[in-house]
Amino acid sequence: MATPLIQMALDSLDFDATVALAEQVADSVDIFEIGTPCIKHNGVNLVKELRARFPNHLLLVDLKTMDAGEYEATPFYAAGADICTVLGVSGLATCTGVIKAANAHGAEAQIDLINVDDKAACARACAEAGAQIVGVHTGLDAQAAGHTPFNDLALIADLGLSVRVSVAGGINQSTVQDVVRAGADIIVVGAAIYGAASPAEAAREIRELVDAA
Repeated sequence: MATPLIQMALDSLDFDATVALAEQVADSVDIFEIGTPCIKHNGVNLVKELRARFPNHLLLVDLKTMDAGEYEATPFYAAGADICTVLGVSGLATCTGVIKAANAHGAEAQIDLINVDDKAACARACAEAGAQIVGVHTGLDAQAAGHTPFNDLALIADLGLSVRVSVAGGINQSTVQDVVRAGADIIVVGAAIYGAASPAEAAREIRELVDAA
């Protein structure tokens, strides 16, 4: 299996702070995720700025689209996004719209399984519809209630679908090798990096752990 990609969640609402954090960790990560609150606050101009500064990184825009999939995702792909997310709970029609927009721009659509009841069925249907990535995601509120993404990751990884599997939800230095071994293709890290005294050093540590797993 190829070495998993590391995705850095950029969650600040501050435009300049987001760009500065990306600069600090760029050498250790593969994907910059513009988090949902961040993209809602800053809009498409942040996508354009990061695309210009980091031409060799993948950019994921965490739209969490719930309706009007093609219409909502298209301007972000046009601005330089490589990946946009759509909620699995939105239904197959909306997911297919984002997939269509992604294909039109030579990009990828990620289906976010957050709060989906039958995650396996949703993942299968979206993979058949052409989604390139399925995201196993335990959100911040669920994390606060003690939930983790690890059981869901094992479930989706074991399906053997022709998609990459992304995992997000409180992953840190003590758990990152576990998710590599569980079959994650993309590992999302947020607070373990941006909450560290030195985000650059924390990102390097995560990179080394992933590469060694």
